[in-house]
Amino acid sequence: MSIPIVIDCDPGHDDAIAILLALSSPEVEVRGISTVAGNQTLDKTTRNALKVLELAGRTDVPVAAGADAPLRRKLRVAANVHGESGLDGPSLPEPTTKPVDSHAADFLAELIEPGVVLVPVGPLTNVAMMLQRHPDVRDRLERIVWMGGAIAEGNVTPAAEFNAFVDPEAAAIVFGSGIPVTMIGLDVTHKALFTRAHADRLRGTGASGRAVAELSDFFQRFHESRYAFDGSPIHDALAVAHVIDPTLVTTLECNIAIETESQHCDGRTVVDRWLVLEDAPRNGHAGIDVDAARFLDLLVERISTLP
Repeated sequence: MSIPIVIDCDPGHDDAIAILLALSSPEVEVRGISTVAGNQTLDKTTRNALKVLELAGRTDVPVAAGADAPLRRKLRVAANVHGESGLDGPSLPEPTTKPVDSHAADFLAELIEPGVVLVPVGPLTNVAMMLQRHPDVRDRLERIVWMGGAIAEGNVTPAAEFNAFVDPEAAAIVFGSGIPVTMIGLDVTHKALFTRAHADRLRGTGASGRAVAELSDFFQRFHESRYAFDGSPIHDALAVAHVIDPTLVTTLECNIAIETESQHCDGRTVVDRWLVLEDAPRNGHAGIDVDAARFLDLLVERISTLP
């Protein structure tokens, strides 16, 4: 049986590819998609989610728009990474559908039932609002797989990953909720780079594959310039892939806290992995890893099957 999932996202190149991976994988069933302000403003991220569903021919999947700003802070978008549209690069079809009337926080609460995995791949504002409005969800939601955070790495500040940095208060609420959270952080996603060779394998397939190749072309230019990478990490797709095949990522059970009150470290994810690995080298990430080759092959193989 397939695993029912709900994706909360802020598309975003890697969000778009994560959605396409989920739609093309029989191991999961996408029950709904909610959108949040993050990589771009809410109107753009919502439009982008609808465009991706249009591209994949899956306009049956409902979309709900959510928070247009973090809980307490001014929104900071990532136009320098994802462009003014949030999905610069390919020409995507105009959406023929609209979001449902419900706010994402209420939409998520309606979809959460035992067995459903919530996969947020943006700032956690919608998820925190859901927990505040519908505290009973804690009893129904068995698992969250979040793309965000990092161990000893950042992409906004030296200590903070973007999704945690944009709304650290929301992240702190989610991590303090008692719901099990699997954190797919930068220290893992940066080990799995989608290269021009991967993109070329998709370029001659269907419209979805070609769009992913063109998304990668744009996304990679940023990572070549910023990090001197020879590819781009498809962060959010790795969170979806972990639900599809848990063996792709090796995880550890640790205590995690989100910094919210330090002037220079807000959004830092503090991971007490030493409580689990008492003899682990303090300069390593022992036990936390990704099978990059298998993940990237899965990504290419699945998306190549889409129209």
